[in-house]
Amino acid sequence: MGVLDGRVAIITGAGRGIGREHALLFASEGASLVVNDLGGAIDGSGNSSSEAEKVASEIRELGGKAVSNTDDITSWNGGANLVKCALDNYGTIDVLVNNAGILRDRVLINMTEDEWDSVINVHLKGHFIPTRHCAAYWREQSKEGKQVKASVINTSSTSGLLGNPGQVNYGAAKAGIASFSIILAKELARYGVRVNAIAPAARTRMTEMTPGLSDVVKAPQDGFDVWDPANISPLVACLAMADCEITGQTFFVQGGTVQKMVPWQMGADIQSSGRWSVADLAKQITSIL
Repeated sequence: MGVLDGRVAIITGAGRGIGREHALLFASEGASLVVNDLGGAIDGSGNSSSEAEKVASEIRELGGKAVSNTDDITSWNGGANLVKCALDNYGTIDVLVNNAGILRDRVLINMTEDEWDSVINVHLKGHFIPTRHCAAYWREQSKEGKQVKASVINTSSTSGLLGNPGQVNYGAAKAGIASFSIILAKELARYGVRVNAIAPAARTRMTEMTPGLSDVVKAPQDGFDVWDPANISPLVACLAMADCEITGQTFFVQGGTVQKMVPWQMGADIQSSGRWSVADLAKQITSIL
């Protein structure tokens, strides 16, 4: 018996890397999968149906249940078709893992409009659209009196939560995803839907191309591989369980470490009995830094 027996999960960007590991673990724990991947390059260009089908075939060969899907998650119709694929094949949806992403790293002063738009589109809009269509399904299920125990797991990053020069487009999108998750956890709770996010650190096509990380993420000759992408998936499976109650949280995960991320919160302040003058404020503001 697996911890995800009977659960139906959609995983985006599941043709390679972390998403592939999610799909394999979910299947081994009894989930039925829709393996979504457009099959594009790391910068989002091109497409190939083979990547998603390779993973789905691998799961089926191991005795699991999986279908492949190559719909574009940044397209409104693509998101609708993705949900339809799950419903047509399995009759329901219990879990959505938003994992797909691309990189177009550049310092701001050299960044083009397309490099900004494409990254924001795939990450931020690519989380919004599948979640929007799944949420509409879960709302209808709830209105019909059916018990919904659904889970959305989004993929943020320390590049957005902590900041990383050269990734202002990627970081802005990933920070937005964390806020998206916090707000949706409050909005969708009434329908029986939990929403969480992860900020993973693992060896992927993205990290292998990130300046300063290419050598760090290499697999060791022996011992525990803290950068193995398979290390990320147990947390995602845990958050996907029907009886998990966690919602509205973001977790950093790497190797054997799972750490709660603390969002923006009010800090120290200074007070004035009336409107500040610029000169007085300039003198005192550093006291709260």
